[in-house]
Amino acid sequence: MSRLIFQKRLFNNFCVLAAFVILLLSGMTVRAQQSEVKVFAHRGGRLEYDENTLQAFREVYKKGLRGYEIDVRRTKDNYLVIFHDGNFKRIFGIEGSVEESTLEEIKALYTKDGNQIPTLDEVLEFFNSKPWLYIEFEMKTSSSHYDGKVLEQYCDKLYQKIHDHKPPTSDYVMTSFDTRPLKYLKSKYPSVELLFIKGEGLSEKVLEEAKALGISRVGCRIEGTTRQMVRSAKKQGFIISLWPGLSIEDFLLAVGLESDYICTDIPVAVYEWTKENAPWISLK
Repeated sequence: MSRLIFQKRLFNNFCVLAAFVILLLSGMTVRAQQSEVKVFAHRGGRLEYDENTLQAFREVYKKGLRGYEIDVRRTKDNYLVIFHDGNFKRIFGIEGSVEESTLEEIKALYTKDGNQIPTLDEVLEFFNSKPWLYIEFEMKTSSSHYDGKVLEQYCDKLYQKIHDHKPPTSDYVMTSFDTRPLKYLKSKYPSVELLFIKGEGLSEKVLEEAKALGISRVGCRIEGTTRQMVRSAKKQGFIISLWPGLSIEDFLLAVGLESDYICTDIPVAVYEWTKENAPWISLK
């Protein structure tokens, strides 16, 4: 092992230990009262499996996790599929995008591990027989492809499919950075579960934006978020989700901040580490 690799591993181990110690020192009360948090797999666990694929969802489920975050886009011929990026370059190494391609063209694409982009129908069918799930359906509508009527059609179709296929014991939440679909859905379907995502730490400003939208769920970055702010948000009736979760230390920091939900790219690692090292943290 090279000296550089050894030093990097040593530093990573130190970060985990430091975060763990902070959690212990800041929360003997946390340990005493059995901390409970919902962990869910960002894109199905993008640092452990092919992101947003049926393979990822299956493997995470087999490991015992029951929470997922997935990204929904609309194809050129009006199908809803699960894909994060605005283009194919990072995943497939080619030009093009979901919005500029037909479903047939999209189904001809395979990742290096042989996985396809799944349709929303395929994913809902997989989840349909599995109770007690938490799933966030992120609406990727920021591009110019989702203007006017197209946005409304996208929202209506996504809502209807989710509504028709949700098991009664599961929580399906529609989320977005884009306020347009959130406003439309809240207006047309008042009982829909929505979450407002922000690429910054939790603050009163963010909470005011969420209040204006009529939304009680907020997803913010771990960096820039304080425990005092999380507690204040909860007192105001908000449900808090924190991200990104790139490491065990990110997970521990989010637990220490008393987040209700934690979005992680390494769900299996978090699940197994917690069982072995922090049994007082209950992963819902």
